[in-house]
Amino acid sequence: MIVYGVALLAFCTLLGGYLGDMLGIAIGVQANVGGVGIAMMFLIIMSNISSKKFHLSPMSESGIKFWSAMYIPIIVAMAAKQNMVVALSSGWMAVVAGVLAVVVGFLMVPVLSKIGNGKKPLTGDKS
Repeated sequence: MIVYGVALLAFCTLLGGYLGDMLGIAIGVQANVGGVGIAMMFLIIMSNISSKKFHLSPMSESGIKFWSAMYIPIIVAMAAKQNMVVALSSGWMAVVAGVLAVVVGFLMVPVLSKIGNGKKPLTGDKS
């Protein structure tokens, strides 16, 4: 049941957000400090505990694994949106730095792909 995966994801997200807010208050910052990372750690721990300690049906386990796998891309997209809003409101230097980082990343793709060329595959295939 995918519902169990959604429930576990929601619980970990809420708990991580709350603990991130409390950590921010503890260090004197009015922001969520590490809430996403805390939520990810809880999700990893809880999804591993659920498969070992609780005897769930295969369908329930697949729902938990599905939403555990979906969490990271969702959070990356949310963080990218927040960073873009902050960058646009902060001025042109942040926008230029972001664009330069993307351009350098694209330019590094051919360089990095040549590093791995000509090497034997790690899978053991001899083709």
